[in-house]
Amino acid sequence: MEKVDGDIYDYPNYYDLVFGSDWKAEFDFLEGVFSKHMPREVSRVFEPACGTGRLLYRLADAGYEVSGLDLNKKSVDYCNKRLERRGHAPSVFVGDMTDFRLQRKADASFNMINSFRHLPSESDALDHLKRMADAIRVGGVYVLGIHLTPTSCRPSDEESWSARRGHLCVNMDMHLIARDLEKRSERFHMSYYVHTPTKSFQLADDIAFRTYTVDQFYGLLRKVPALEIAAIYDFAYDLRKPIEPNTQTEDTVFVLRKLGK
Repeated sequence: MEKVDGDIYDYPNYYDLVFGSDWKAEFDFLEGVFSKHMPREVSRVFEPACGTGRLLYRLADAGYEVSGLDLNKKSVDYCNKRLERRGHAPSVFVGDMTDFRLQRKADASFNMINSFRHLPSESDALDHLKRMADAIRVGGVYVLGIHLTPTSCRPSDEESWSARRGHLCVNMDMHLIARDLEKRSERFHMSYYVHTPTKSFQLADDIAFRTYTVDQFYGLLRKVPALEIAAIYDFAYDLRKPIEPNTQTEDTVFVLRKLGK
């Protein structure tokens, strides 16, 4: 199989197929969070690091006013064109999740699949959370999915996904290359195995994440007093079963609420 080295985010159609296949559980969870944890009706939502907007366009179809940002122009173009095809404003822009300002505050925001951990330093993470606190209205929520590093059991070293749409099939594998918990860094190798009626090839890339134990993440949140923890869930997205993370917890979704008057 031909191997192509490149930035996986430069191939938004493959990314969207793989990570968009389980959209329904996340979509229903977000609407449930809006209903359960918001004091008012949600009309305006924002997604930092939105990528292809796999949830944004569906929220727009459901009647929400949506916006988002991403560093990758190809993903932003892909998202905006899809929004326009469905009759919505092209409201996603190229931007840095540590340095942005919205013209109108969102009622709610979300970042569901670990993009937060691409931020390489504590200062970047703090800048992002402070920007998010500025971007949402008082009482609004930021729904943040993050993969924590357990300390009393072995962390996960690999994951895989598979999805098909018509004649296009994409299998994706991710496995650990290196982990340095003192430097709080992980590197993973990611591969798309793309199959079409006329060709098959492998798209390969390495990707870096910052690590967070549960105590480290709680410590980070304490530095952002404008945000409080409203609830924590796992990737089962069961609103009836909030969790209390411990030293074995990995998959978490924090519902952070904006404080103020």
